[in-house]
Amino acid sequence: MAHSPTRGIDIFDPVHLDEPNELYRTLREHSPVHHIAGTDFFLVSTWDLVTEAANRTDVFSSNLTGVLVQQPSGPPATFDLDDGGQAVHVLATADDPTHLHHRKLVLPTLGRRIRALTPTVHSLVGTLWNEGLRDGQIDWASAMADRLPLAMVAQLIGLPESDVPQLLTWAYDSTEMLGGVVAADRLGPLVASAAELATYLRAELVRARTNPRDDLLGVLAHACNAGELSEDVATLVLVQLVGAGGESTAGLIANAARLLATRPGLQTRLRQQPALVDAFLDEALRLESPFRGHHRHVVADTTLGGVDLPAGKHLLLLWGAANRDPAVFERPDEIVLDRPHIRSHLAFGKGVHFCVGSALARMEALAATTALLARTDNFSLAADAEPRWVASMFVRRHSALPLRIGQATRPD
Repeated sequence: MAHSPTRGIDIFDPVHLDEPNELYRTLREHSPVHHIAGTDFFLVSTWDLVTEAANRTDVFSSNLTGVLVQQPSGPPATFDLDDGGQAVHVLATADDPTHLHHRKLVLPTLGRRIRALTPTVHSLVGTLWNEGLRDGQIDWASAMADRLPLAMVAQLIGLPESDVPQLLTWAYDSTEMLGGVVAADRLGPLVASAAELATYLRAELVRARTNPRDDLLGVLAHACNAGELSEDVATLVLVQLVGAGGESTAGLIANAARLLATRPGLQTRLRQQPALVDAFLDEALRLESPFRGHHRHVVADTTLGGVDLPAGKHLLLLWGAANRDPAVFERPDEIVLDRPHIRSHLAFGKGVHFCVGSALARMEALAATTALLARTDNFSLAADAEPRWVASMFVRRHSALPLRIGQATRPD
């Protein structure tokens, strides 16, 4: 009997965490709905099946009920997040009609305030560039990609600018928990961090209820005052906005720069034709999807791709794998700026749960990438410091991205 190429695959192997695309290819070709032995999780990797699962909301719930976690020995395990069915699910992890209610609350304010924040984003990009550039080098991850999105999330919500560094720590702690790669000595601090963030946001919400402003805190405060939301639910919505609000943008800003740093010819082309930066960002989203995948909970016995899925099982919809599916994307591993339907990638999700912050992510990434190109004549990966990816099954983000700047300018 032939040996299966997927048998014994360790999805937490550091090689796969750093560079997952060979794993994704193997899964797509040999086991597109792949059961992780010893667990109740299945990985879904092809475009057609990821899209199908995202659209079948009747059997594949968005409720985040469990996370796949690495163990010191033996197979991965499921970390229960559902508390025996008692957990409260909001916004991105809620199903309709609850999800639709939360989305309708936050989306109009997001859209209105995102447009108003455009000059602020460009100004902050300039400030962060000037602060981060030292001796011809900048850590693009910590100086720009991390700081810009959380500063904008804070403004959208209505949180003090002085709290952004603490919010950044809390936000990344929350996604570290979901990433499945958590050392034993980190679990306690991460749980404590989650509690601190919820306590902080609840206090801000309580304060906002006395005098709601024209921000997301004000929207949720009005809803609480009108009896449409409980404070518990409103606080969880805020927790989710902070926890996930910066992730997709931080990933995109650094991942795009990483792709450009190794392609001087593409840098030159984008400097000459800055209108193409927008298309490049879509290819960056496709090639290095900021969220590797999202969770779905199987609520009724069903099948997907010919694989039986009993109720109670879990899926990971691998956006990153689907976005390189050669059945959908010609030359899937290349940057193709004139690719047909260039925005058809799944980096912002699919269906009713399409990312509410996608417009904000695009606007910030466009400002940061355009500035990086306009303020340099070339840049490359720094020779004396390695880029580092965050070890995670959940996000595709850099913890460090040192760039060597060939010629820096400071436009007025």
